[in-house]
Amino acid sequence: MLASVAIAPLNHLLRGENWARKRLQLHAGRTARFRIPPFPDLALTIQASGEVSAAAKGALDDATLTLIPGLLPRLLAHDEDAYREVRISGDSEFAEEILLIGKSLHWDVEQDISGVMGDILAHRVVRAGEGLMHWQVETARNLWQTLAEYLTEEQPLLAKSMDMHELIHEINTLRSHAASLEMRVNALDR
Repeated sequence: MLASVAIAPLNHLLRGENWARKRLQLHAGRTARFRIPPFPDLALTIQASGEVSAAAKGALDDATLTLIPGLLPRLLAHDEDAYREVRISGDSEFAEEILLIGKSLHWDVEQDISGVMGDILAHRVVRAGEGLMHWQVETARNLWQTLAEYLTEEQPLLAKSMDMHELIHEINTLRSHAASLEMRVNALDR
């Protein structure tokens, strides 16, 4: 079921990017498995056309890419750091090629919507969607900042960064004093 949901949009993107299909054609017949626990695995086979299909049952995986669940939205947002967190097993060259193509694929939502709604309405819908996404990101960031401030200032369950640095400095000073005291005691023992 996950394969059928993922394959159509992925192939739609690939049809719009000839360069990506040409690169994938070099890997025709190879299978990549995507593991995103707790979801079922998604195994895709590269077709001769450069598009993908669900892997045949029992097909051997050439590469396995494992993602933690929180990584998927970051990958979809093309967060460069997220690509480095994908764990790869099997043929790393094949997996790296998939990741490289994934980094470069971009969905032109406005172009797709304009065929249905017209150019002006599609432009406005996309801008509204971008504004909504920006608002959600800002709201989440503000919420976390407010929560952190509450837990460090109002209801001190968390230590402030400056207090932690001061504590570390004091511990290091105490260690230094303890080491010099130990050296004095050893000198007196002799």
